[in-house]
Amino acid sequence: QVQLVESGGGSVQAGGSLRLSCSTSGFRAENFYMGWFRQVPGKERREGVAGIRPTGARHLADSVKGRFTVSQDDAKKNLYLRMDKLEPEDSGIYYCAADSRPGATIWSMTPDNGFWGQGTQVTVGS
Repeated sequence: QVQLVESGGGSVQAGGSLRLSCSTSGFRAENFYMGWFRQVPGKERREGVAGIRPTGARHLADSVKGRFTVSQDDAKKNLYLRMDKLEPEDSGIYYCAADSRPGATIWSMTPDNGFWGQGTQVTVGS
């Protein structure tokens, strides 16, 4: 059974940090493009935040460059998102997702494709 389970969300003041984790099972994550997305209240579409290819190449949304870092463990079973200098605009539900399609990126993935976790809430106070 495919599972992606996010953890590490919570409440933090602006300027603070959080580290999200995504544990995977039931599929070979090392062969998938892995990404982090967030759903912001009032916005219909989930925003791609950070992603990593099986090759190790990384993608970051412009809004988080210089603040967020995406990584995996050596076995590529777990995906991480280190978030520093958090801003209130970073608040939302953060999802982990996996996509096996060649060329998949955080800008092309949607909930209709691949595997998705249930999300973890991040709240940044001003």
